[in-house]
Amino acid sequence: MTSTNLFRETMRFKCLSFSQLSTQELYEVMALRQEVFIVEQDCPYLDADGKDQPAWHLMGFDDNQKLVAYTRLLDKGISYPKYPSIGRVVTSPAARGKGYGVSLMKESIKQIGTLFGKQDIKISAQVYLDQFYRSLGFEPVGEGYLEDNIPHIAMIWRAG
Repeated sequence: MTSTNLFRETMRFKCLSFSQLSTQELYEVMALRQEVFIVEQDCPYLDADGKDQPAWHLMGFDDNQKLVAYTRLLDKGISYPKYPSIGRVVTSPAARGKGYGVSLMKESIKQIGTLFGKQDIKISAQVYLDQFYRSLGFEPVGEGYLEDNIPHIAMIWRAG
């Protein structure tokens, strides 16, 4: 686990393969993803898409050991043929405004390098978060598109 100090708050990270997740951790991850992607964003879609099993799951916990942030890390060939990817990027509504999103993405990039080697990373970003991802070094590629009826754009973070 690593720690990041943010506005006197601490987020502790844990990165586990699917088989290493406890049933409690899996439940918390699925509950957080559903709370934001399905309920808050009013977007009914099949979250259990078969990519959780080959993924690594980066979880960020607050000082009270509550899951407040999460990403799913995938090796190349799972979401994109030539790129590893970061997906299901989510921060708990109750924990927003504390800088957790930036720490989560920086840790995600770091973990991709550790797990799969330093290489370019591709994401499918919701368009309204374009500037957030640009601030982390991601660059848009191609045209925008609808994914689950939400405007998205492909973005790449260059390792070099």
